[in-house]
Amino acid sequence: MNDLHVRVADWQKDNADLRRIRETVFIAEQSVPPELEWDDEDAHAVHFLALDGDYAIGTARLLPDGHIGRVSVVKDYRGLKVGEALMTAVIAEAERRGLTRQMLSAQVHAAPFYERLGFSIVSDEFLDAGIPHVDMVRQSG
Repeated sequence: MNDLHVRVADWQKDNADLRRIRETVFIAEQSVPPELEWDDEDAHAVHFLALDGDYAIGTARLLPDGHIGRVSVVKDYRGLKVGEALMTAVIAEAERRGLTRQMLSAQVHAAPFYERLGFSIVSDEFLDAGIPHVDMVRQSG
């Protein structure tokens, strides 16, 4: 992976890549029901794509209230700092928009990853789509 970069994506123009990644990670790998994966929030979110050259390998979205979600990286690229690059871009965009408080619901196994990025756990464990999660918050500036 010699050309990792993250850019803001266009929900319409980049829809095929965004859907391919989220369907692969959440629906196929993690058995999230499609009706829970796709929601009305996508139309209003700022979407991000991580790319290796021209090939989309990860995605995330930022909602207008500072919620970050749908952070996903295709299996072959995990452990290569793609998630970190995605989250760094999402946090920077949130801060640029004046969203100094970022929130997310993390799968429990991923909580240490988000803690390294400055997020703190603010809830007890709960199930979302049958997967254990915790709510996390990051306060900046």
